[in-house]
Amino acid sequence: MPTTQGLEVLSGLHTVHNLPAAALVEEAIRHQEGFLADNGALVVHTGRFTGRSPQDKYIVYEPSVASEIEWGAVNHPLSEESFHRLLNRMIAHLRSQTVYSQNLWAGADAHYTLPLFVVTTHAWQSLFIRQLLLRSEQPPLMQREDPFTVLCAPDCFAVPEEDGTRSETFIAIHFGQRLVLIGGTAYAGEIKKAVFTIMNYLLPQKGVFPMHCAANAGKGDSALFFGLSGTGKTTLSALGDRPLIGDDEHGWSDDGVFNIEGGCYAKCIHLSRDSEPHIWDAIRFGTVLENVELEKDTRRPDFDSDRYTENTRAAYPIEFIPQAVVSGKGDHPKNLCFLTADAFGVLPPISRLSLGQACYHFLNGYTAKVAGTERGLGREPQAVFSTCFAEPFLPLSPLRYLAMFREKLARHAATVWLVNTGWIEGPYGVGRRIPLECTQALIEAALSGALENVGYQTEPFFGLSVPLQAPKVPAGLLLPQRNWPSRKNYEEMARALVQRFRENFSRYAVAFPHDFPIEAL
Repeated sequence: MPTTQGLEVLSGLHTVHNLPAAALVEEAIRHQEGFLADNGALVVHTGRFTGRSPQDKYIVYEPSVASEIEWGAVNHPLSEESFHRLLNRMIAHLRSQTVYSQNLWAGADAHYTLPLFVVTTHAWQSLFIRQLLLRSEQPPLMQREDPFTVLCAPDCFAVPEEDGTRSETFIAIHFGQRLVLIGGTAYAGEIKKAVFTIMNYLLPQKGVFPMHCAANAGKGDSALFFGLSGTGKTTLSALGDRPLIGDDEHGWSDDGVFNIEGGCYAKCIHLSRDSEPHIWDAIRFGTVLENVELEKDTRRPDFDSDRYTENTRAAYPIEFIPQAVVSGKGDHPKNLCFLTADAFGVLPPISRLSLGQACYHFLNGYTAKVAGTERGLGREPQAVFSTCFAEPFLPLSPLRYLAMFREKLARHAATVWLVNTGWIEGPYGVGRRIPLECTQALIEAALSGALENVGYQTEPFFGLSVPLQAPKVPAGLLLPQRNWPSRKNYEEMARALVQRFRENFSRYAVAFPHDFPIEAL
C-alpha cells in the first residue's frame, strides 16, 4: 500500500486496481488509446513527446535530501510550495476520471526491493509499467522500504508562471514524501526512469552499486553491458546462448548482481527477425509498441519507418525472452563491456582496459550521435558524454558512483572491455558500421576467454590495448590505424576526438582525489 501521504492523495479517486495485461489491453482499445498489431502487440502513439524531457525533471529541495543531491544542470531543484501546487493540480485532474493503479516492485533481490504504487490515467501506461517492473500481489518477505507512489497524467499540465516549472511538462520527485508526479507528457519512459533515479539515490546508502547496464549470465559469472541509447545494450545482451538477466538497470551488491526491473524496453527501429530474433519474437500479445507505424491494411508493424520518431520502442516482460533469468539475479561479473557507437571511426572494435582506463571511460561515458537520430543534429557526428553512462538519472555526485565502480572492479578482478559498435574504416559518411555479427563474435570471444592468449598492440592515441586476432573476425578490422584509407585523416580525426575527451574530463579533474588512480589522456 502507499505511504500515509500516498493514501491521502488517492482518497476519493475512482481507481481500477491491478488489472492483468489482457484486461488492460481491452481497456486501452475500448478507450481508443491504441491499436492491435497483427502480432498481438498493443501499438500506441505518445504525441509530441517521443522521448524523455530531462530539462523538465525536478527533485524537490527539502531537508531530507538538500545536502546530498548533486544540484545543477541534471538535478533541477523545485520548491516544496511548487510541488504541492502541482500535487493539488494533479489530484483535481485525477478525480475527474477513472484511473488505473498497480502494486509493483523494483529490485529483484529481496534485501533491496522497493515497493511502488503506480497510478496512471491511461490503461496502456498501466500495462507498460506492469510489464517493465516486478509484479507481485504480496510484498517480498524481506521488504524494508516504505513505498513510493507515482502519479502519471499526460493531460495534466503545469502552469509555469504559477508552479515554478520551465514548461507545462513536469517530472517531480519528492524523496521526503515518497511521491512522484509526472504530467504534460505521454512518453511512458518517464515513469521507468523516475524509478531508476529513485533507486540511484537509495541503493548507494545500502552499499549497492546501481548501474545503467544490461546483464546476462554464464556458468558461475555474469557479464555487464554499459552504454547509452542506441549503442546496443539490449541487442548484444540478448544474443548468443547466455541467459538474459536484464536489459537496462541493475544493482551490484555483495552477493552479486540483480535486475532492478522485470521487463525490457527495446529500441526497435530497423528491427528484423534475422538480426535480433529474441526481440522480434518477444513482440507479441502483452507487449506495448511505442510510436511504431502500422501498415494500414495488414496491421503489420513497419519497424523501418521513422514517421513518428527514430526512438521507437517495445516494452515486454523478461519472460518473453527465451532462457531469461526470471529470478533477475546473477553471480558477480567477470567481464564488463562499455558499448560506444563511435561515429568518428577512431576507437577499435574492441580493446581491453586497465583499471585506471576503465575509471576514465566510465566517468566520461562516451558515444556519438549522427544526423537523423535526433532533430537538430547537423551533418557531422556529435560526441556525447554521459558520466557513468547514466548522467540524467544520477541524483548523487558522479564521483560517488565512480568510487563504488572502482571498488567492485578491484575486489572481483573483473575485466573491462571498450567495444565500439559504431564505425570503422572512416567516420560516418565515409566508413561503414561495424557488422553486428563481428561485434557479437568479439564479445563472445571476450566472455569465453578466447582473447586471453592472443597478442595485443597499444593503440597510439588513447593507449588502448587491442587484440591482434579474434575468432570469426577479420584481423584487418581490429586496428583503426590500419583500416582507414588515409592514415593522415585517421590521425587528424583521432586527435580531434582525444581533445573532446580532454575537454569533457576537465569538469571532473579539479575535484578528483589526488590518490585516486586513474589514467587520463
